[in-house]
Amino acid sequence: MAAGLQVFGQPASTDVARVLTCLFEKNLEFELIRIDTFKKEHKLPEFIKLRDPTGQVTFKHGDKTLVDSRAICRYLSTQFPDDGNRTIYGTGSLERASIEQWLQAEAQSFDAPSSELVFHLAFAPQLNIPADEARIAENERKLQQMLNVYDEILAKNKYLAGDEFTLADLSHLPNSHYIVNARSPRGKKLFTSKKHVARWYEEISNRASWKQVVKMQSEHPGAFE
Repeated sequence: MAAGLQVFGQPASTDVARVLTCLFEKNLEFELIRIDTFKKEHKLPEFIKLRDPTGQVTFKHGDKTLVDSRAICRYLSTQFPDDGNRTIYGTGSLERASIEQWLQAEAQSFDAPSSELVFHLAFAPQLNIPADEARIAENERKLQQMLNVYDEILAKNKYLAGDEFTLADLSHLPNSHYIVNARSPRGKKLFTSKKHVARWYEEISNRASWKQVVKMQSEHPGAFE
C-alpha cells in the first residue's frame, strides 16, 4: 500500500464502515483485512494483539495503531489534509470547533439509542431474536428527541456544521443507514418524518464514498452472510 494504511474488521460493522467512508472521502489507498468474529480467523495472534476490546475496528499506519473509529477519522483528516476531500474536518479553527461539537453530540447522545435500534430493528431479526418492544420504544423516543434538534439546525444549514459535508455528517451514516433500511418501517419513519432530516439523510447517503461502503457490505456482509 502506498500510504501503508490497514483496516482490520468487517464492512458490516458500523465502526469499520465509518472508517472506510472517511478513507474513500480522502481518496486514500488502504488494505482491508476482513475479520469475521464468528470464525477462527480472529484468533490470529496479531489481531488479538491489535484489536480493541469490542473487536469492532483496528487501524494501522506504520507503527501507529488506533482503535476508535472517530479518532481514526480525525487522524486521517489531519494526517492527509491535502488528499481527497480537503474540507471534511474544516479549514479553520471555528469550523473545526463546530465539527467537533457535532462529533461529540453523535458519540454521546446519538450513538447509544441509534445503536440499540440498529441491533433490535436490523440485526435481531436476522438472528431470530424476539423483538423487545419496550427497549425499541424507549430508544425511538431518545432518538426522536435528537432528530428534532437536528431538524431545527438543518432548517438553517445544508449540513450539520454548515454548508459543507464534514466528519460531523459522516459519523452519523453507519447507524442511520441500518435504521432506515431495516425490515421494520418504523426506523425509516424516524428520518423521513422530518423534512430537513430527510433531505439531509438523502444527500449524505447518496455520496459516492458511502455507496462504495454499502456495496462492500452487500458483497461481503461478514457475520450475517
